[in-house]
Amino acid sequence: MGAFGWSSTTDEVLADKDLTGLTVFVTGANSGLGQETARAMAAKGAQVMMAGRDQAKLDAALATIRARVPDAQIDTIICDLGNLAQLRACGAEARARLAKIDLLINNAGVMACPFTRTADGFEMQLGTNHLGHFALTAELLPLIEAGSARRIVNLSSRGHFFAPVNLDDPHFEARPYDPWEGYGRSKTANILFTVGLEARLGARGIHAYAVHPGGIQTNLGRHLSEDMAAALMARVTSGDRGFAWKTIPQGAATSCWAATAPQIEGKGGVYCEDCHVAEVDDVSTNSGVRSYALDPVTADKLWTLSEELTGARYA
Repeated sequence: MGAFGWSSTTDEVLADKDLTGLTVFVTGANSGLGQETARAMAAKGAQVMMAGRDQAKLDAALATIRARVPDAQIDTIICDLGNLAQLRACGAEARARLAKIDLLINNAGVMACPFTRTADGFEMQLGTNHLGHFALTAELLPLIEAGSARRIVNLSSRGHFFAPVNLDDPHFEARPYDPWEGYGRSKTANILFTVGLEARLGARGIHAYAVHPGGIQTNLGRHLSEDMAAALMARVTSGDRGFAWKTIPQGAATSCWAATAPQIEGKGGVYCEDCHVAEVDDVSTNSGVRSYALDPVTADKLWTLSEELTGARYA
C-alpha cells in the first residue's frame, strides 16, 4: 500500500486490490469520472453496474471500457436522478438483477446549470446531486446490506465552500437563483448526507464517505458560459496555493481510494480529497472541509427534509 496523494491515479490506488466477487454500482457512469471509476474497478475484477439516464451514452461508454478491459463483468441500467418515479423503477430493477451491492458510488452530478426544475419540482442541482441520490440510495439499501464491503461514496466538491444548505428555501422560491450558490448548497448537502448515513447505518456496518475529486475538465462544466468559466478559474486560482487541473484518472482516484482503502474501514462520515481524509478548515480556499458541512444537527434537519421531499425511507 503506497502513500497516495494529489497526482495518484485510479490504477495506482487499486494496484494491490483484488475486487473479484465485489459488485459496484456507479451513477453517472456514461462519461468522465464515473466511466473511469467503472473501468478501473472492472479491471480489478469487480462486477460493475453502470447507471445513467441515456442508454445510447451508456452503450458507448460500455464499448469504450470493453475495448480496454475485454473480460470486464459490466452492465448498464437506466437511472434518472431527476425523476423520483424512475428512481423507484431503477431500484426495483436493480433488486431484480443484482444479488448485492458492495460499493455504491454516487458519482453523477450537474453544475451551475440555468434555473430548471426536476420532474418533481425540485431545483435541478439540489434535486439531482442530493435528493436523487438520497432516494436512490434508499432504494438500493437492501442490496448494500447484502454486500460485504458495504461502502457508500458520495461525490461532493470543494464547491461546498460556495454555500451551506438553505433548509428554509431549498428551491430558490424566496430569493433569486444563483447557479453557484445552488451548486454549493448541493455539494454541502452531499457531505451532510454522508454524515447522516454514517449516523444511521454505521452501527450496521455500512459506512459512507464524501469525496472531492479535484479540478477536472469533464462535461460537468457544460452549462458554463465563458464569463462563468473565467470567474470560476479566477476563484480557484486566487487561493493560498497554486491550482492545476487533474486528469480524469487522477480525479477518479479519490473515489476509488474511499471505496477500498483499508485505513478508513469503519471510519465513515468524513470528507476525502487527494486520497486522504481532509481536515476541518473554515479559512483555507484550497483544501479542507467546512465545519458547517459536517454539522450533525444540520445533517439531521436535511435528512428530515429529504425524507419529506422524496418520500424515501431508510428501514
